[in-house]
Amino acid sequence: MKITYLGHAALAIEEGDVHILVDPFISPNELAKDIDINSLKADYIMITHAHEDHIADVEAIVKNTGAKIISNYEIVSYYGAKGIEGHPMNHGGSWQFEFGKVTYTNAVHTSSFPDGSYGGQPGGFILETSDGNLYVAGDTALTMDMKLIPLQCKIDLAVLPIGDNFTMGIDSAIIASDFIECDEVLGYHYDTFGYIVIDHEEAQKSFADKGKNLILLPIGDHMTF
Repeated sequence: MKITYLGHAALAIEEGDVHILVDPFISPNELAKDIDINSLKADYIMITHAHEDHIADVEAIVKNTGAKIISNYEIVSYYGAKGIEGHPMNHGGSWQFEFGKVTYTNAVHTSSFPDGSYGGQPGGFILETSDGNLYVAGDTALTMDMKLIPLQCKIDLAVLPIGDNFTMGIDSAIIASDFIECDEVLGYHYDTFGYIVIDHEEAQKSFADKGKNLILLPIGDHMTF
């Protein structure tokens, strides 16, 4: 599995021949100005919740690629009314896609579209694939529900928000990694706005002091596992 960081909470995931985007907020993000959304490949777009900083480029990318949306029922219905195909899910539910099994997990946050429409309840995703298991937490507080995840599957890499203020910060993310029993963490949802700027060295040291590895990818860079 190849994971490319596209800035903020946006990811590009390649699993075999399948291309998946997560929460594409790219073109409005000055930090991601070198990412051309017209060059992105997408068979699916996974959306954790409806806030602008997670959906800004969804319609443009769908127009370019014909990607299918995976999200909660309300988000899929919202885009369905625009003629965009999607696969609706809800918390605790799983579905076997050609690239692997997807489970929609709980997240503690809010969710509404920029036009004020209800965006359903926010969530995260677990991807169980032949290459390994990935947990994308979405925008969330630290929650005891995370303790249920390792009872269902082993997580090889956790993507956790670390910017604080709107989501978990560093200290809570470290506890979250304990709850999900995964010491390999890819940080996201940081630096984009003044409220969520972090000290990279301090963040990585905080994880290392607990025997954990916090990966902070430059925008446009990738990792594999």
